[in-house]
This record gives sequence, C-alpha cells and structure tokens, in this order.
Amino acid sequence: MTRYTTFNPNELGRPNGNFFALPYGYGEGDIEIISVPWDVTTSYKAGTSGGPKAILDASVQIDLFDPDLENAWEIKISNTMLDLHRSNKDNRAVAENIIRHLEEGGNVADKEIIPLVNQVNQSSEIVNFMVYNAAQSILDKGKIAAVVGGEHSTPFGLIKAVSEKHPGTGILHIDAHADLRRAYEGFTHSHASIMYNVINELSGISKLVQVAVRDFCEEEEKLSHNNDKITTFYDNYLKERQYEGETWNAQCAEIISHLPGNVYISFDIDGLCPYLCPGTGTPVPGGLEFEQAMYLIKQVVLSGRRVAGFDLSEVSPSDSSEWDANVGARILFKLCCYTKMSN
Repeated sequence: MTRYTTFNPNELGRPNGNFFALPYGYGEGDIEIISVPWDVTTSYKAGTSGGPKAILDASVQIDLFDPDLENAWEIKISNTMLDLHRSNKDNRAVAENIIRHLEEGGNVADKEIIPLVNQVNQSSEIVNFMVYNAAQSILDKGKIAAVVGGEHSTPFGLIKAVSEKHPGTGILHIDAHADLRRAYEGFTHSHASIMYNVINELSGISKLVQVAVRDFCEEEEKLSHNNDKITTFYDNYLKERQYEGETWNAQCAEIISHLPGNVYISFDIDGLCPYLCPGTGTPVPGGLEFEQAMYLIKQVVLSGRRVAGFDLSEVSPSDSSEWDANVGARILFKLCCYTKMSN
C-alpha cells in the first residue's frame, strides 16, 4: 500500500517535512510551496526568517476538514525550503550595521556604507533569482507556485514568474503597509519596497489592489493616488464605512471589482489585527479580523476569478507562544483551499 492510501485525515498529523503533514513529496503537489527563510532588510524587528519553519511545525496540528471544500486534504501540497540560513544570518548583521548608521544620522551614500549596502542588495538579488527559478520550474509544469516567507520582499521572484506566465494578472495585497517605498534604507529589495518594485519593474502586473493599509508615508500616498495601476482601500476608510452601516460584503464587492480575471494574493500577516500576529516585525493597530480576510478571498473565488499564485509573509515565531505560527498555518491552509477551488 502507498502512503496515499494509508493516510487518514482524521488522525493526528505526523511530522514529515511537509505542511499539514500531508503525504506528498516535492514535485508531487498541485500547489508547490517555496519556503524562503529571509529577513535581512527588516527595519524594525527581525525574526520572520523563522516563519516558514514555525508555520510548518504548527500546521501539523490543523484539522484537514474545510466546510468550503470537500476532501480538502486531497489537495496535493508539497514544500521545499530554500537553504538561506547562513546567508541570512551574515547579511542581517550587515544590514543592522547600516540601519544603526542611519539612525545615528548617517547616510546611505557615505563612503564606508556604500559597499555594505551593495552587499545586502546583491544578496537580495540572489534570493530573488532563486525564488524566480524555483517558481518558473513549478509554473512550467502547470502547477501553482506559492511562497511562505520570511519578510515581504521574499515573493518578488514568484510574482515576476507569475506575471510572465499570466500577463495581465492583478494583485490583491493585504497588508498594514503600502510597501511602496523606493529602496527603503538603501535596500533596493526592502520588505517596504516590494510593491514599488512590482509596479515599476513587472509589466505583466496590470493592477495592485491594497486592503487594510494603515501605516504609510506621504510619498507612498501620492504614488498610490497618482498611479492608475494602484487602488488602495485604507483601513480607516473601510472602518468608517462599516461604522456608517455599509456591509463588509458590499465593500468586498467593490474591492474585487478592481481585480482582473487572474489574481495573485500577497498576504502580509500584519494586515490582520495585531492580536492575531503580535510577534510580526512591524505590528500596527487596526486591521482585518481573520474571518474578514478569509471572507474577502472567498468572494474573489466566488466571483469567478482565478488565483494564479500567492504568498504569506511576515509571520514571526515567538519563544513564549505559538500563536503567530498557529494563525499563519490556518491562513496558509485557507489560501490553499481557495486556490484549489478557483482552479
């Protein structure tokens, strides 16, 4: 008997190196997850490099029944973890020196800092290339590729590959931050710059729809306001409209109306209320409840749109609690289920 026929989704999960302890090896999945343990450019609090492993560990205890998808456990989900531990550790130390220099009044153009900035930027380019190659290989086989980070810079290579495979794709971006800063702190591929880079470098992305944004600078607001490719639903305005009687269903319909037929979902966990992700690198008051976020994604699928790929980033494990990883694992499972439904 094979490991498929002996697998019982009603029993306890047995850790096997795969998310949700599913019995599928790398290359066997309909959804292939690329785990990217990288948090070099994190500007406030590091730790998200431990996110993929923490989510993997927490995912083993998740029940594999889903009311929206019959036999959800039959989704073939497999995982590969990029080997970035040494590079992340070394380059994070360099990045911290740069950030400390800036906080003390220095500049990224200072002679002694330029080579350090170049080193971090080059290391980030290598990670992007690794993710892009892995994603391209998965997509060429007709499968869905996903990224679990790590900081929010990690899925750039995946978004690039998806935009080339499916030109005209739109992004549903759930995040507390706009991530539209240009080379933040000198880091070209900063976690705070991913959507700026996506909009300016990837012609295959037709639209960026941002939801729950509530922490941003004036330059980011101007870019969003003046760029027809970007529509931002700021958290305070969503809340005000709800307080005045507008339903979340109506708001979701408006959000979704801006998205094309192919949708890529970029889910930064700090888009949720911070009690759901207290360990994340840059928590912000406000945000979506878990059920709100899942309802939005479900409505995307029910609208007939296709999820062409997704990422989950900025989950940071805690020494005192598995709460962040537990929530992250549940988001990941629902993302996989809704992706399967849409395909």
